[in-house]
Amino acid sequence: MSTLDQNVPDNHHEAEAGKTPHPKPPHGHRSRRLAAFGIAAFAILALGAAAGAGAMKLTRPSMELAPMTPVAISAMPDWSLVTVKGKVAEVFGNKFIVQDDSGRALVETGPAGEGSKLVGVNEAISVQGRFERGVLRASFIVRQDGSVEALGPAGGPPRHGPLDDLPGHGKP
Repeated sequence: MSTLDQNVPDNHHEAEAGKTPHPKPPHGHRSRRLAAFGIAAFAILALGAAAGAGAMKLTRPSMELAPMTPVAISAMPDWSLVTVKGKVAEVFGNKFIVQDDSGRALVETGPAGEGSKLVGVNEAISVQGRFERGVLRASFIVRQDGSVEALGPAGGPPRHGPLDDLPGHGKP
């Protein structure tokens, strides 16, 4: 090989010998970097989706079910989940009075009862919810035909804050 042949690229000699030259890719590491970036981006998105699903599970109100065995209205323990069975005596917007042989109780339906006809006077129902401060905060209304009206979590959020100090707000 002469000095001139040393300066000629290898693929030139292969072309002279009848072989086709194989050009080397200019950026071999670039495709590996793009693949690694794609995998990392997918992993970050998957981790974010899992974290978001976990956060939703933690912030969603838990469903509390009262025992299905009805208790007498006069025997309802304060701050407990109960089921009472009786007839609707009166209706006042989103509140109504349920009555059984032992007494009467005020039932609050919350925002779900605003402007709707959840119950009718003299309708026989069962109400499941939390009894607190003399009011049954309904979570479910079960009709005689077995249909269930879900109203929301029993008791709702705790009442506290700056409005508690104003007259007519907060604790009764």
